[in-house]
Amino acid sequence: MALPIRRSGALEEGRRPLFGALDPFGEFENMWNEMGRLLERAAAPAATAGAWMPMAEEKEEENAYVVRAELPGVPAENIDIEVEGNELFISGELSEERRGKVLSRRTGHFSYRSTLPSAVDSDKIDADLTDGILTVRIPKSEESKRRKIEIGKHRKTEGDETA
Repeated sequence: MALPIRRSGALEEGRRPLFGALDPFGEFENMWNEMGRLLERAAAPAATAGAWMPMAEEKEEENAYVVRAELPGVPAENIDIEVEGNELFISGELSEERRGKVLSRRTGHFSYRSTLPSAVDSDKIDADLTDGILTVRIPKSEESKRRKIEIGKHRKTEGDETA
């Protein structure tokens, strides 16, 4: 990700800050440069064996919540999926031999965490790894499924003389 860079990095010779020793524009320029360095570091491919978080998406279907995570090249035996309370944890490790001068694929430990709605059936969670995409289906519990409520329909109770 490239950020725009000012052509003159410092104050030109003979040019003085407008506000005496305080130079708010210079401070803004320093902040801009620091943000650029941080964003470049975050967007660079992780060639080191550090921890990383896989790209993932979460969506709600009629009967389940679905989490899909991109884990290319990670074998199923290297992936751990755990549920604790209402937290879903996906973690594992990808190791690879160096085959060239530069390794541009992520390696090392990875983890992903998501908060689940409280009304899920955690005993029936299912996971599948196909073509580098991990799909975790978290079924909704019966009480959390959507149902239609009719307006104005109620049962007549004993002793109720209205209606």
